[in-house]
Amino acid sequence: MDFHERGWVKFPYDPVLADWVRHALPQARASVADPAHAQWVDCEGTWFIGVDALDNDAQGRVGQSDVLSGQAMGFIVEQYGTLPLHKGQVSIIYPGYPKPRRGENEAAARYRRNRDAAHVDGLRPTGPDRRRRVDEPHAWILGIPLTDASADASPMVLWEGSHKILRAAFAEALMDHPRDRLHEVDITDIYQTARREVFDTCPRIELTAKPGEAYLLHRHCLHGVAPWPDGANAGPDGRMIAYFRPECAGGVAEWIESP
Repeated sequence: MDFHERGWVKFPYDPVLADWVRHALPQARASVADPAHAQWVDCEGTWFIGVDALDNDAQGRVGQSDVLSGQAMGFIVEQYGTLPLHKGQVSIIYPGYPKPRRGENEAAARYRRNRDAAHVDGLRPTGPDRRRRVDEPHAWILGIPLTDASADASPMVLWEGSHKILRAAFAEALMDHPRDRLHEVDITDIYQTARREVFDTCPRIELTAKPGEAYLLHRHCLHGVAPWPDGANAGPDGRMIAYFRPECAGGVAEWIESP
């Protein structure tokens, strides 16, 4: 199980993490009902995006929980050291996903349906021509399921080994630019070209997990969310996952240079 070779790793059931989930779930439920987060309901009610919706502290404490710890966090600290945590994302998928997102044109909606809205985190499109730069140089991506759902209920999708192709492309795009201005470099074209190569050469994997389990993705790994098919099921909370993706302390330079 080589995380740096595959670009992802799944951790088995961990009672320490399961206890954290027990405290986090009520807080996550409350975030959905909070009017302050109403803007995160999208895709015609089939997705609660929930950015920064979990009210945890910088060590992952939420409600009356202990710090976020256990096997997954131990592995992350071993690989990347300790970073302060942002407020977690509460990502919830409901039956019928994906409906079109607000402002999404037909081509984007089709990509969401047919390609799982595959993306690398932190490369947000801006402007009318939707050009991309490294806006948020995440260090890693940790997914922690909060609810039970059937395996086909819009699981996380990833392309194994894609982080190698994309990292090489990003390095090429960023080379010869000043280290303190890497966040200004337009990487749109080389990103799109590399993404096509990933679709052609990397296996697509549906990554399912249950509360108490977790998974870690390399920051350059192409990933998305599968559609919710007929027959898939989850409880009234939907398929709910908490995500943490703190940013590299060294900015975009560290994002491209570190393992």
